Amino acid sequence: MKYKFLAFATLFLASLSAYAELKVGFVQVDKILQEAPQTIESNKKLEKEFSSRTDKLKADIKTLKEKESAFSKDVLTMKESERATREKGLAQFRVDIQRTERELKEDINIRRNEELSGLQDQINKAVTAVSKAENYDLVVYSGVAYASKEIVVWLMLVKKLILQTRS
Repeated sequence: MKYKFLAFATLFLASLSAYAELKVGFVQVDKILQEAPQTIESNKKLEKEFSSRTDKLKADIKTLKEKESAFSKDVLTMKESERATREKGLAQFRVDIQRTERELKEDINIRRNEELSGLQDQINKAVTAVSKAENYDLVVYSGVAYASKEIVVWLMLVKKLILQTRS
């Protein structure tokens, strides 16, 4: 086992010296996504797309609060049957609002993820184009964004050696 590790370490160090002049880049995708004009445009698009549903939900919440307030004022003077009926109605309205809110959030998240996916594809294409044009060997963000063919071959060799040393 010691000899396998020693052989691996020697090969690893030798391969590093071959790549002593690596050109490595780092991309902050989260920052790009926050500041890109496409993100701002996408957010406006989503806001417009879901504005009528959002406004309806806000109106329903306001109505619920008004009904709850009125119920609180009138509860002492109500008959038991009327109180139970109104409580049941308020509870059902509250559940309906919660379901509507949950569905709206889910729909917005689905659409936001669709929009972000498109933006990330654009970013990936741009990173690859710039990386190739500027002769980068490796570009990373939360993993590898771009790797030249030589680096990929080198990484595959390193991975193979690591797996061999484990067995």
